[in-house]
Amino acid sequence: MTAETEDRILAVLEDDAQASYTEIAERAGVSKPTVRKYIERLESEGVIVGYSADVDPKKLSGKSIALVGIDVASERYVEVTRELKDLDVIESLYTSSGDHMLMAEVRAGDGDAVGEAIRDEILSIDGVEAAHPSFLQERLK
Repeated sequence: MTAETEDRILAVLEDDAQASYTEIAERAGVSKPTVRKYIERLESEGVIVGYSADVDPKKLSGKSIALVGIDVASERYVEVTRELKDLDVIESLYTSSGDHMLMAEVRAGDGDAVGEAIRDEILSIDGVEAAHPSFLQERLK
C-alpha cells in the first residue's frame, strides 16, 4: 500500500465524506477493492476516526459554535481530557501546539448558552485553568 494512493483516497473522503467506494475509486484512480482495503485499514489503525458533515454556523438555526482554547494544569492533563471528552456540549476535542493545550468545538443553543457551558461545565473541572472562546460566524470554505 503506497502513501500516494492513501493520500488520494483520503483527499476524496475529506472533500466528500459520503462518497461511495465507486466514486472514491474513480476520483482517486484506483479500483473499488483497493478503496475498500485502504479504508478498512485506515479505520482499524485509527487514521479515519469518523465521518461527519461540514456545518455553516451562520445557517445552523438554534445553535452557536465556538472554538475554545483550554489551558490545563500539566499534572491534571489526563484526568481533564477524560472529563472533557465526556461532556455532551463538546463536539470535538483536539490537542494543540498553539496558545492553548487543548482546543474544543463547543455547540450550544446560543452565545449565552455557550458561555454558560464554558463557565458551568468546562471551567468547573479541576485542573482547567482557563477557557478562551472564539465564536464561529460564517463558513468561508
